[in-house]
Amino acid sequence: MGKRMIRVRFAPSPTGPLHMGGMRTALFNFLFARQNNGVFVLRIEDTDQARYVKGAEQYIIDSLEWCNISVDEGFHVGGDYGPYRQSERKSIYRKYAEKLVLAGKAYIAFDTQDDLEKIRKNYERSGETFNYGVYTREGMKNSLSLPENETQQRIESEEPYVIRFKIPENVGLAFSDIIRGMVNVNTSTLDDKILFKSDGMPTYHLANVVDDYLMKISHVIRGEEWLPSLPLHILLYQAFGWENDMPEFAHMPLTLKPDGKGKLSKREGDRMGFPVFPLEWTNPVTGEKSSGYRESGYFPEAFVNILAFLGWNPGTSQEIFSMEELIRTFSLERVVKAGSRFDPDKAKWYNHQYLQKKSNAELATRYLEILNEKGVSAGRESVEKIIGLIKNRANFIEDFWEQSSFFFIPPVEYDQKTVMKRWKGNTPQILEKLKRFIAGIDDFTSANCEKMVKEWIEENKLAVGEVMNPFRLVIVGAAMGPHLFDIIGILGKEETLGRIEAGLKKIRIPL
Repeated sequence: MGKRMIRVRFAPSPTGPLHMGGMRTALFNFLFARQNNGVFVLRIEDTDQARYVKGAEQYIIDSLEWCNISVDEGFHVGGDYGPYRQSERKSIYRKYAEKLVLAGKAYIAFDTQDDLEKIRKNYERSGETFNYGVYTREGMKNSLSLPENETQQRIESEEPYVIRFKIPENVGLAFSDIIRGMVNVNTSTLDDKILFKSDGMPTYHLANVVDDYLMKISHVIRGEEWLPSLPLHILLYQAFGWENDMPEFAHMPLTLKPDGKGKLSKREGDRMGFPVFPLEWTNPVTGEKSSGYRESGYFPEAFVNILAFLGWNPGTSQEIFSMEELIRTFSLERVVKAGSRFDPDKAKWYNHQYLQKKSNAELATRYLEILNEKGVSAGRESVEKIIGLIKNRANFIEDFWEQSSFFFIPPVEYDQKTVMKRWKGNTPQILEKLKRFIAGIDDFTSANCEKMVKEWIEENKLAVGEVMNPFRLVIVGAAMGPHLFDIIGILGKEETLGRIEAGLKKIRIPL
């Protein structure tokens, strides 16, 4: 038997925006496929039509494209194993469900929701939990307990029914998970799950197994929340006689809140001020907006890096990985079992690292747009110089304005704490002299201004602080910003002199 072709799938439900935990599932599948020259399939699991949300499918496509996760087969790109939406495969599932009924591996059940609710309540009154399965199925309304002719009569009269899987009694199941190792389960703890619903749609369990088999999926890499379903899925492979074609399984850890207590949710993100979705999402019914990483100023490369480290560790001290490096380095064996805590500050740190790697020219394109939105006109060349001075202080391009607004707009107010601390009785006289001296400098480059002003300070037997601190205050408006001579080198002589003059007129020490 030849080596099996690596085929993995990302199978989200279009019930709303894609959580970053879902994006991590997509990324890990994609990395595994690319590393093994395999195929990455996008399948839409929309069996629950009641929860379908308009726009969710396009959101999935847009999110993957933004992260540079390319799809080989899917509902929007085609492929040899379509259709890739489960709602378009309805006829396939019924056939397989009925096959199990004929083989005695599944059965038809007529119990209504009211019937089941009454039984559950009776069990609860006795302090027990009802489980539709090995020990209760014979007492229920189904094809195992009813005479064959009555079952047939009910079907012919179009009485609603479901198809349930018949869990084998007291069988020990041992199976391997790439991340979790060996897992052991006794079938008597499992219930007879519904495989086919009365509305003509399969449940996740049947559709998932049938699709993975027909699409020749070699590895199922999914979230930890599906681990309890794995015994049923393995029993379904066995019931169909597909054991030799069963994929290998890997269940990834949960993405946890920053405090490690519970699964990361939109509520937690809203409370702490960080996104949990890759892109901004607008609820089509309520109009409510949810923030996204893209709109919050994150670079897609940084977001991918953040996702990669949610549960995976390369085993080295390297923290910044390009997509190509991730493809080379990633392995399921280095994914941890324990839940992975999300750190919002670390997420910003990643974006900061990628910001520093970007050229000033690339960053200037976006910053010029921001300046234009603020009604500020500036030349590209000077904006690139300014970015070079401030970008090491920023996590996002949107931070640039806070770090550099004084380059474009002279101060109209002066930080009072700095005034109280730095503006002394002799400060106006010192700055008047400095202004006259600066007016005589012809070569107004940063380096020359610094050399000449420092020599002037020394010749006048002044302390550096008593000159430079108020000098910065009149130029910037506060005790902030990059190297002061770099600032005035960009502002130019005329603007610098104007700001000193304005500061001398406006700044007064409160009595």
